[in-house]
Amino acid sequence: MTIAVFDKLLKQAAQAGIITNKAVDATNWLRDKASAVRIADPQRVIQQGVDRGRTQLKVGQMFLFRYDPKLKDKLPYHDRFPLVFPISRDSKGFYGLNMHYLPMQFRAIMMDNLYQLINNYKNDETTRLRLTYSLLSSAAKFKYYKPCFKHYLNSQVESKFIYIAPNEWDVALFLPLQRFRGASAATVHKDSRRIITGR
Repeated sequence: MTIAVFDKLLKQAAQAGIITNKAVDATNWLRDKASAVRIADPQRVIQQGVDRGRTQLKVGQMFLFRYDPKLKDKLPYHDRFPLVFPISRDSKGFYGLNMHYLPMQFRAIMMDNLYQLINNYKNDETTRLRLTYSLLSSAAKFKYYKPCFKHYLNSQVESKFIYIAPNEWDVALFLPLQRFRGASAATVHKDSRRIITGR
């Protein structure tokens, strides 16, 4: 089963003669179209992506899932539907980059830099980002990782991990799939901008 909102935008790209590889024009076209979508229901995306559901994560791939933080009452805010590139695992869960915490401008810059870490352009399940925490924390161009680096507990994940194919990354990144609790997206993004820029 395809995820309708992804499928629709990718078909529009094909009809418009846009080649969905990492050519700058194609990337920008997809991002613009995805950003123009007013409403996208993350729960529906999860339901439509049932055939993509995974119980295990692979580092460097993209996943969407439903999450209920254990200490949510102590958090200023949290995202109920994280869109994550996992980086590493531990005994209780995993660490990853939830791209929803970045404002759109920084999301684009961060993703363009992350594409430099891609292992191949096959756009299949062998394709991933070669991500490590030490790499992100040591290179200035990856400074945007700071507000979106999160730890997730396996016990608090409330759905399967929905695998997002590499040719869909730019669509998923710019769709309004975040559902923040405790603060508006504008407030979250303002805080993230302060963490990144120091002002």
